[in-house]
Amino acid sequence: MTTQYKFHPNKKATIITAPFSGGQPKGGVELGPDYILKAGFEKQISSLGWETSIVEPLSNTDYEDHKTDDRDDFGIKNTKIVSECCEKLHDAVKNALDNGSFPITIGGDHSIGMATCSAALRHNPDTCIVWVDAHADINTPKTTDSGNLHGCPLSFIMGIDKESYPPEFDWVPQVLDPKKLVYIGLRDVDEGEKKILKQYGIPAFSMYHVDKYGIGKVVEMALDKVNPNREFPIHLSYDVDAIDPSFVPATGTRVEGGLSLREGLFVAEELAESGLLSSMDIVETNPMLAETEENVLDTVSAACAIGRCAMGQTLL
Repeated sequence: MTTQYKFHPNKKATIITAPFSGGQPKGGVELGPDYILKAGFEKQISSLGWETSIVEPLSNTDYEDHKTDDRDDFGIKNTKIVSECCEKLHDAVKNALDNGSFPITIGGDHSIGMATCSAALRHNPDTCIVWVDAHADINTPKTTDSGNLHGCPLSFIMGIDKESYPPEFDWVPQVLDPKKLVYIGLRDVDEGEKKILKQYGIPAFSMYHVDKYGIGKVVEMALDKVNPNREFPIHLSYDVDAIDPSFVPATGTRVEGGLSLREGLFVAEELAESGLLSSMDIVETNPMLAETEENVLDTVSAACAIGRCAMGQTLL
């Protein structure tokens, strides 16, 4: 069975590396892209019929040397390097889309979602965002307890509490309508984020819903919320910590009780089957947090499998 991609009939894909850890304090997540590529990811995607290329917009940068655990006057950390990194990635993702290529951005931490999602929406304002994650990542500088920007990307592209943004983020476009965002897999949501989800009426399917309805029904309901007529492009933002740490142990903010590996892959398969996937990111693989080599292999293999399933791999 060959999956058709409505917005990418020519099947060109650009793998964009985002070796960046500045959105959170733990080292190692910047190594995710290298491990995933060394596992043969590009060849895996090209074997599915895609013409692939690799772009490295963060090459010749030294962001990792400038990380700090200090908060700025706005209460957040690493403002300058996160902003600069995301602006470079935004331009790379938008350039790929504008040139008819499917961008697959490999992180790196989830602060880069600010770049990938805003680029997809700038390319096509009708784009829907499917955010697969254990966490909501919609804190603002006012609500974040940690000050880590990997927990804030969605608020910045929605313009929530905009008066609290540092000037370094003036470039960020407020392009995300809350009606175009849906979550799958949530199970660790801050109190401030719960208020935001309710205030803006953002549809969210937690692990409770997965347990109650099954993953097939949850994906269907999620698309019914943001793309009821199945006509708009979809950007899939996939944090590997959505999957239970028993399957994906090498990641930075592990939360028990997540998706099984099969459930996690089904989400990508079903979105691919819709024919509407247009761009994606796969984030938060951190090889340095693994206790064993097997843990590294399991996590990298899962990240690669998510990508393959999104790009058309099927079981039959």
